[in-house]
Amino acid sequence: MKHALLSCTGLDKPEGSLAREVAILAADATGSEIICPVLLNRAPARYRKALSENALIVVDGCSTRCATKLAGRLETKVVRKVLISDAAKASRMPFEPTLRLRTSGVALAQAIVDQLVRDLNAPAVAAEPSSAWETPAEFLVVTHDKFEFRIPVVDYLFNENDCWARVSEGVARVGISDYMQQRLTDISFFDPPKTNAEVEQFGELGALESAKAVFEIASPVSGAVVAVNAAVVENPALINEDPYGAGWLVEIKLAGLEQDEALLLDGAAYADIVKRKAAED
Repeated sequence: MKHALLSCTGLDKPEGSLAREVAILAADATGSEIICPVLLNRAPARYRKALSENALIVVDGCSTRCATKLAGRLETKVVRKVLISDAAKASRMPFEPTLRLRTSGVALAQAIVDQLVRDLNAPAVAAEPSSAWETPAEFLVVTHDKFEFRIPVVDYLFNENDCWARVSEGVARVGISDYMQQRLTDISFFDPPKTNAEVEQFGELGALESAKAVFEIASPVSGAVVAVNAAVVENPALINEDPYGAGWLVEIKLAGLEQDEALLLDGAAYADIVKRKAAED
């Protein structure tokens, strides 16, 4: 797969300087064409061919995510996003808060690029689910103004972070609720966790992005990630279309469901949470 690369150019911040170096190294390593965000914003036709023929890698310096916001306006496939501030922490390498990169800064940039290349070459997604699951047939419906939020009556457990778990044979399938997918509106990107990653209950389980917000997925259960929904990585709109079925996110081999259940809600209790949240929105 060929790639194009859109990067933050926030040179007023150390993260921006590091993002620029990562973009240059990544372009060399992947053969990507670099997309200038200023020129893209002013003359998008300049990059129409590159964006139609290549999958996009987005590099953001800080949590402002300027490059991601610009990419959200494009009709192109984003295959990977790198947030420099998070990638620097994950590398456990020293990060000097200076605008001019020194030897350690260049080494950190190279380490981030090496990880990016590994992720592109061996994405941690599973092609097949670990077990069979039936789509829920019966729902509670919470109505607020013109909106209706569906909540399965049985078999689903929720946390107050609007994520659900459905358990079968020691494995929990995890996704987000109908209420949350409607709040996010058109979901454009799913940044999944790695398979075999250990996660605690309420620990981070990847993130979803839309033009409206970035939503960090809080795991309803603890355990090890054994599958990622490859169809949703490829087409995040499935989450909006079918949040309790085809739009599931990951599967987790459970570590301690009895303890986790004490902090989870059944459908009726979660419906009360949705009523309160909808009224406060």
